[in-house]
Amino acid sequence: MVDNFSRTESMQQRRGGGGVSLSPAQTPRSSDKLARESRSSDSTSTNRNDKEKGVNVQVILRCRPLSEDEARLHTPVVISCNEHRREVSATQSIAGKHIDRHFAFDKVFGPASQQKDLYDQAISPIVFEVLEGYNCTIFAYGQTGTGKTYTMEGGARKKNGEFPSDAGVIPRAVKQIFDILEAQGAEYSMKVTFLELYNEEISDLLAPEETTKFVDDKSKKSIALMEDGKGSVFVRGLEEEIVSTANEIYKILEKGSAKRRTAETLLNKQSSRSHSIFSITIHIKENTPEGEEMIKCGKLNLVDLAGSENISRSGAREGRAREAGEINKSLLTLGRVINALVEHSGHIPYRDSKLTRLLRDSLGGKTKTCVIATISPSIHCLEETLSTLDYAHRAKNIKNKPEINQKMMKSAVMKDLYSEIDRLKQEVYAAREKNGIYIPKDRYLQEEAEKKAMAEKIERLELQSESKDKQVIDLQELYNAQKLLTAELSEKLDKTEKKLEETEHSLFDLEEKYRQANATIKEKEFVISNLLKSEKSLVERAFQLRTELESAASDVSNLFSKIERKDKIEDGNICLIQKFQSQLTEQLELLHKTVASSVTQQEVQLKHMEEDMESFVSTKSEATEELRERLSKLKSVYGSGIEALDNLAVKLDENSRTTFGGLNSEVSKHSHELENVFKGFASEADILLQDLQSSLNKQEEKLIAFAQQQRKAHSQAVDSARSVSKVTVEFFKTLDTHATKLTGIVEEAQTVNHRKLSEFENKFEECAKNEERQLLEKVAELLANSNSRKKNLVQMAVQDLRESASTRTTTLQHEMSTMQDSTSSIKAEWNLHMVKTESNYHQDTSAVESGKKAMQEVLLNCLEKAEMSAHQWRKAQESLVSLERNNVASVDSIVRGGMDANENLRSQFSSAVSSSLDVFDAANASLLTSIDHSLKLDNDACAKINSMIIPCCEDLIELKSDHNHKIVEITDNAGKCLLDEYIVDEPSCSTPRKRAIEIPSIESIEELRTPASDELLRAFQDGKLFKQANGDAKQQQQHLIRASSLYEAAVSDSRSPLSAVN
Repeated sequence: MVDNFSRTESMQQRRGGGGVSLSPAQTPRSSDKLARESRSSDSTSTNRNDKEKGVNVQVILRCRPLSEDEARLHTPVVISCNEHRREVSATQSIAGKHIDRHFAFDKVFGPASQQKDLYDQAISPIVFEVLEGYNCTIFAYGQTGTGKTYTMEGGARKKNGEFPSDAGVIPRAVKQIFDILEAQGAEYSMKVTFLELYNEEISDLLAPEETTKFVDDKSKKSIALMEDGKGSVFVRGLEEEIVSTANEIYKILEKGSAKRRTAETLLNKQSSRSHSIFSITIHIKENTPEGEEMIKCGKLNLVDLAGSENISRSGAREGRAREAGEINKSLLTLGRVINALVEHSGHIPYRDSKLTRLLRDSLGGKTKTCVIATISPSIHCLEETLSTLDYAHRAKNIKNKPEINQKMMKSAVMKDLYSEIDRLKQEVYAAREKNGIYIPKDRYLQEEAEKKAMAEKIERLELQSESKDKQVIDLQELYNAQKLLTAELSEKLDKTEKKLEETEHSLFDLEEKYRQANATIKEKEFVISNLLKSEKSLVERAFQLRTELESAASDVSNLFSKIERKDKIEDGNICLIQKFQSQLTEQLELLHKTVASSVTQQEVQLKHMEEDMESFVSTKSEATEELRERLSKLKSVYGSGIEALDNLAVKLDENSRTTFGGLNSEVSKHSHELENVFKGFASEADILLQDLQSSLNKQEEKLIAFAQQQRKAHSQAVDSARSVSKVTVEFFKTLDTHATKLTGIVEEAQTVNHRKLSEFENKFEECAKNEERQLLEKVAELLANSNSRKKNLVQMAVQDLRESASTRTTTLQHEMSTMQDSTSSIKAEWNLHMVKTESNYHQDTSAVESGKKAMQEVLLNCLEKAEMSAHQWRKAQESLVSLERNNVASVDSIVRGGMDANENLRSQFSSAVSSSLDVFDAANASLLTSIDHSLKLDNDACAKINSMIIPCCEDLIELKSDHNHKIVEITDNAGKCLLDEYIVDEPSCSTPRKRAIEIPSIESIEELRTPASDELLRAFQDGKLFKQANGDAKQQQQHLIRASSLYEAAVSDSRSPLSAVN
C-alpha cells in the first residue's frame, strides 16, 4: 500500500512546523536502521509465525435494498442473503430453467442491515489490529450504484455536530481509534493522507488551494508513483496532515470528498468517477519493562473504488465514456491480479495499473486486508452481480503474510530527526545564499532515491554476510558433533556383533516355534476364510431381501394412493350426477310449460281454419257442378269425333296388312337363299377344322417326344449330382478323420507340456525348499551356487520342451501331406464329373434344336390352312352382298306402294281432325271462363287462409327457436357434466403388477451357516488345502501376511497378537 514515511516533503506541512512530534516522517534507511537497533525477540518470533502461516483476505458481502425507482417498477429480486449461514444465492435463468448459484463468504449483510451492524461485526476487530502495530487495508469493490461510497463514507454529518446513524466505515473507524486511545491514556501522534486516482493519474485531495484552484483537470499537477529498494510503493510529494481530534479528520474528509470527481449516470445520480485512498498513520509511545521508550506504528488504509459499469446501460458519452473505460481497465487488472494470486502464478501483473501498484502490499503482501463486496438485488444487474460474486469468492483464497511494524526507540527517532533538521537547514541556507550545485528537481529526486536504494541494498548484504557467518559456525559445531557420533557408533557396532552371535544360537530355537505358529495360523486362516464366505453370502442375501422389501413397500404405497384417488373421483362424480339431475328436471319442466302454451294457441287457430275451409268447400262444390255439366257436353262432341277417327283407322289397318303380307313373302324368299349359302359355308368350315385337329395331334405327339428327351437329360444330371455328393461326402469324412487325428495330437502335446511343466514346477519347488533350508545355515555359499543350479534346471526343461515340440511338428507335417493327397484325388474326380456334365449339356442342346425345327414345320402348315379359310370367307362375303342388293330392291317397291295408300288416308284424317278441333275450341273457351271464376274464388279463400296461417307460423317459429334453445342448453349442460366435469380414472402406470417373489427356503438359510470350527479344522487337515498350505516357505509368509490382514479386518478383538501365539 501507500507508504508515506520516507519523504522530506512532510516537513513542509501546513500544521507541522512547530516542535518535534512523536511521529515525524522518516526515511526508509533511518527507519530500518533504528528498527534493527531496537529489534526485540518477541516481535521477531511473531513475524516469523505470521510469515509461515499466512492469513486469508477477509471478504464481506453487502447487498443494498431496491431503490425507489426499482420498487415503483416492481423489479424482480434475484439475490437472497442468508446472514446466519453466511451464504448468498443468485437465481439465474438459462434456457428456460432456473438455476441457483450459492457463494459463501466470511460475513454476509442483507438489504435490511445497518451501517452499525456491518462495522461492529467486521471492521471493529481490524481497527484493534491497527492499534497493535499492523498495517491494515479496507476497500469496497462492486458495480456502480451498489453503495460502495455510502458504505465507506456514509451520509452527511448533521449541522449540530452529532454523530449520524448512517455514518460509514471511515468516520466510525476514526471515532473508534480516538475513543480507544483516549481511554488508554496513551501518548500518540496521528497523520492522514487522502489521494485520488483518476484516469490513471494520481492527485492529492489535501493539497493547498493554490495548486488546485483551476477548474480544468489538466491544470492539476500529477504526483509520481515510485518504488523503494524493497519492492514497496510510495507516492512522492503527497501532502500529510497531522490531526489530534476526530472532528479534524471529518473536516479533512469533507474537504477531500468535495474535490473528488463525481458525475450523474443512468445508474447512479452521484457516481464516483475515480478511486480514492484515505490513509491514517498512528504512532503510539510505549514503555518497556527496562524503562526504555519505544514507538509503535500502525497504518489503516481505507479505499473507495469506483464502480465498474456497462457503458451501454449507464449512458456514458465522450468524457464519461473515457472515464468508464479507465475505471473498467483498472478493475480488470485488479481481477487479473486476484486470479494470478489465487492460482499461484509466477508473474503477478501489479505494474499493469497504478491501482494494483498502490494495492500491491494489500494483495499478497504484509498487510491485513478486508474486502467489502457490494451488489444489487435487481435482475437488471444480474450479470455484473455474478461477476462481483465470482471475484469476491476468488479473493477469499488470497493469502497475505502480515507483519507487525518494527518498534523504534525514542532516542533513535529523536537523533534521526535532529540530523534531518540539520540537513534541511543546510539546504535552506544554501538556497538563500545561492551557494551549491543547481540541478533539475526531478534529477535530484531520482538520484536521492537511487542513493537510498543502494544504501538499503548494502545494509541487506551486510545482514546476509552476518547470517552466512552464523551458518559457518553452526556447520563447524555440526561437524564436531558428527565426529563424536561416529566414535559412539563404532563402539555400538562391536556390541552388535557380539549380540549377533548370540542371536544366531537363538535363531535355531525360534525356527521350530515358527513352524508351529505357521501351522496354527494356517488353521485360523482357513476358519476365517470360511467365516468371510458365509458372511459375504449372508450380506448378499440381506441386500436381496432389502430390495424385495423396498419394492413391496413402494407397491403398497402406490396401491393405497390409487384407492384414495378412486374414492375422490367417485365422490366427485356422485355429487356431479345429483347436481345434473336437479338441473335437468328444472329445464324439462320449463320446456313442458312452453310446449303446452303453444299447443293451446295452435288449437284455437285450427278451429278458425276449419270454419273457413267449410265455407270454401261449399263454394267449390257449386263450381264443380257447373264444370261437370259442361264436361258432359264436351264428351258427347268428343265421342262423335272419335267414331270418325275409328273408321279411318280401320281402313289404315287393312292397307297396312296387305302391304306387310307382300313384304313377308319377300323376306321368306331371302331367308331360304341365306340358309343355302350358310350350308355351303358350314361344310367348308368343317373341313378346315378337321385339318387343324390333325395338325394339332401331330404337334402333341412331337411335344411328348421332346418331353421324354428332356426327362432323360434331367435324370442323367441327377445321377451326376448324386455322384458328386458321394465324392464330397467321402472327402469330408477323410477331413473329419484327419481333424480328429490333429486334435488328438494337440491334446497329447498339451498333456506332455502340462506334465513337463508340473515336473519342472516340482523340481523348482524342491530346489527352492532346499535353498531355503540351507539359507539359514550357509547364506554365503547358497547365494553363490543358487543361480547356476536354477539356470541348469531351466535349460533342461526348455530343451525337453523343444524336443517334444519338434516331434509334434513332424506328426503334423505327416497329417498335412495325407490331407493334400486326399484333396488331389478328389480334385481329379471333380474334373471327370465336369466333363460328363458338359457332354450331357451338348446332348440336351441338340435335342432342343430338333424339337424347335419340328415346331416350325407345324407352324407353317397352320399358316397355309389359315390362308385357305380366309379365301373361302371372302367368297361368302361377296355372295351375301349380292343377295342384300336384290332384297333391298324388292322391299323398296313394297314400301313405296304402302306410302301412297297412307298418304290418301292422311288427307282424310286431317279433314276430320280440323272439324273436331273447331268444336273443341268453342268448348274450351267456355270451360276457361268457368275455370277463371273458380280460380278467383280459390284465390280469395287462399288469402283468408294465409291471413290465419301467418301468425300461426310465427308462433311455430318462436316455439321452434325456444325449443331449440332449451334443447341446446340441456345438451350443453349434459355434455359439460358428462364429458368435461365427469372425471374418469385414468391409469397412472404406477400401479404395481403381479410378480413372483422369491422366498428363500429354511434349508437354503441353514446352508449359509458356517460349520463348526472342529469340523472345519478336520476338513482342513484331511483335505488338499492342508497340502497346499505346507508348500514353499515364501508362499507361507505371503499367506501369513494376507491372513493376518483379513483377520484384523473381520474380527477386531477375537484373537491374540502374533507374538502371543509364538
